[in-house]
Amino acid sequence: MSGYIIRRVLYAIPILIGVNFLTFVLFFVVNTPDDMARMQLGAKRVTPEAIERWKIQHGYDRPLLWNAKAEGSAQLTDTIFYDKSVRLFAFDFGNADDGRDIAHEIRTRMSPSLALAVPVFIIGIAVNITFALLMAFFRATYLDFWGVVSCVAMMSISGLFYIIGGQYLVSKLWHLVPISGFAGGPDAIKFVVLPVAIGVVSGIGAGARWYRTIFLEEMGRDYVRTARAKGLRESVVLFRHVLKNGMIPILTGAVVVIPMLFLGSLLMESFFGIPGLGSYTIDAIQSQDFAVVRSMVFLGAVLYIVGLLLTDISYTLVDPRVRLA
Repeated sequence: MSGYIIRRVLYAIPILIGVNFLTFVLFFVVNTPDDMARMQLGAKRVTPEAIERWKIQHGYDRPLLWNAKAEGSAQLTDTIFYDKSVRLFAFDFGNADDGRDIAHEIRTRMSPSLALAVPVFIIGIAVNITFALLMAFFRATYLDFWGVVSCVAMMSISGLFYIIGGQYLVSKLWHLVPISGFAGGPDAIKFVVLPVAIGVVSGIGAGARWYRTIFLEEMGRDYVRTARAKGLRESVVLFRHVLKNGMIPILTGAVVVIPMLFLGSLLMESFFGIPGLGSYTIDAIQSQDFAVVRSMVFLGAVLYIVGLLLTDISYTLVDPRVRLA
């Protein structure tokens, strides 16, 4: 297995280079260093001299990808792309365009993101699998029919409706929890309970319907017919055999998401004023802060690759027939 992990790590290097290059190109197709300077200086009438000073201070006074005035390898290395990219592979994120240390911001904002994302992930999986097992257990009945109809209806509703409707109903009308904000320690519960509930409810439609499909496919296999022929109860067949054998496709969708939990939720954190990494990324996009955007995209790519690797390893744990060579 160690050889497989080393090979996957080596495969990740060109992927990360490609992701970093695409991020750079897409960002500077839309924005220029002059636009970034005007956004950061924040004044209505910014002089050309002030823009040039800001670009020199932040390293944006050089060519983007190729320096035709330089000689030798400096044509490639004396560019914005090389200067901003090399340190990423040592996880040196540097400073944001407003001067704040990005690594410190990531460490500080990770806890609020996890406080929201981890409960949504764990409770969501438990609720979705339970609902899907019930629909599979009562398949071809009215309960199964209306369960599927409910799932389709919930999938068709925009996530923004759940957020805005939940804030209006629970916070504004009933005054049960604060409408937005965040606090550390035990006080965090009253701020995350509503976004966690909304995150779980909004994910039931797609999650439960997908898990139901997995369980119904497993219930049509030969080993299930054999178990029924032995006289096992339907509940035993479902929960002991079908659930266990349906774990591989479930792990495919679940384990790969675990590392991404650190990045937080872009929409949820922004609407509920939670100072996590999701809202940090949104703020960076709005302020055209390339240093933060490239760091968060790079970190997201690394975590996604780690999630895929963990998924492959988890296969060997639930199915002894799987070998990683």
